[in-house]
This record gives sequence, C-alpha cells and structure tokens, in this order.
Amino acid sequence: MHKKIAVVQSNYIPWKGYFDLIRSVDAFILYDDVQYTRSDWRNRNKIKTAQGEHWLSIPVMKKGRLGQLINEVQITHPDWAPAHWKTIEQSYRRAACFAQMEAPIRALYEQAANLTHLSRINHLFIAGLCPLLGIHTPLYRSEDLGGVEGKNERLIHLCHTLGASEYLSGPAASHYLDEAAFAAKGISVSYMSYAGYPEYPQVYGEFQHALSVIDLLFNTGADASAFLKKWTA
Repeated sequence: MHKKIAVVQSNYIPWKGYFDLIRSVDAFILYDDVQYTRSDWRNRNKIKTAQGEHWLSIPVMKKGRLGQLINEVQITHPDWAPAHWKTIEQSYRRAACFAQMEAPIRALYEQAANLTHLSRINHLFIAGLCPLLGIHTPLYRSEDLGGVEGKNERLIHLCHTLGASEYLSGPAASHYLDEAAFAAKGISVSYMSYAGYPEYPQVYGEFQHALSVIDLLFNTGADASAFLKKWTA
C-alpha cells in the first residue's frame, strides 16, 4: 500500500506549516529520541500581542544535561501552564474566534500542567490541536518503533516499520538526506514547501506568518483549515 510519512521532532504549539506537514501525510512520527537542541522550537513558540511578537517558553532542566534526548527533557516549574494561558487569554480575547476556541485550547493547558516531560506536553498539544484544524493523521512516537544506528538508516527504518513508500521531509533536511539510500530501499523522497500561505485576519497590526498555530485558530476558528496550503506532490 502506498503510504507517505513525515518524521519530525516535536515542537511546542507549532506554527501552521508544521500542521500542514502533518495533514500532507498518511502517518506522522514525532522524532523525540534524538538530541535536544537549545534555543530552538522544542520548548517555545511565538504569539502576537498588543506589544508585538511574544515568546512563550516552557522552563526546562538544562544544567548538567548536555546531550539529553528530547524525550528526556523535564520541566522545572509546573506553574508555566497557567502563566502561558493567562498571557494567551489577554492577547487573544479580542480575536474574532476566541470564544469558539477558548474551551478546547484552555483544556489542553489544564492537562499539560500535570505533565513533567516536554515531549509529552508537545505531543498533547499537537494531538489536541490537529482536530481543530480538521486533521486526523495518525501520530506515532519514534521511541515506540525501534531503531538502528545512522541518521538516514533510522529514517529508512521508520519508513519500513510503517510500510511507507514515500518520505516527505521538511526543506531544511535536504543537505543531509541520502536520497540514493532511500531509493535503494524503495522509498522516494520529497520536500515540503512552506511558501505561498494566504494571509488571514489577524489582531494587532502588520500580518505575521511565523506564529504559533493558535494565532490562526483564535483569529479564524472553524475556517482555520482553509489557510493551510494543501500539499500537492
């Protein structure tokens, strides 16, 4: 059976392009048994406020943990979730669809407050936000699917495990993917494009694309999926 998959590290409340990638495949793997990278999107993302762009960052344990895997990263302060929700509520309560999206997104923050590991928090949000965008792609965790040594070898293994014949990659991976190795195993490689997303009505001034998908949801509600560009091979 033809199956297209993508394999990406989890991010905190990711931007719309991340969810466009999820909906463009038949199965999506959260690749969290790889090294955690600091100052990245794993534990933070941006929203829009009356004062401009604002980072929401989950506080994580880093001291003495160089080389830890994403799924090993623990939270330092459990009060981060209500603090983030308070900032979100203050920033988006005037957005056109805040009332429509408030309950499901607030519920995710209430659940996240009880979790101790970043990977589980990210998985919770990604899985919870997908249905609000009309996305029903199955999500898997790489640590549940076994592994082999080597960056390309591991990705090929994950493709085989799920019976995939096509691997859809983010554009940044083009410099290290060995497409010939994939082809030798009967797997084609294609690359996602994040160009050409339409703008949508947005609170607070000049339009910004590179924000958490919750910006899209609070501003467009049930119409949010219309602003995700459908992938065409």
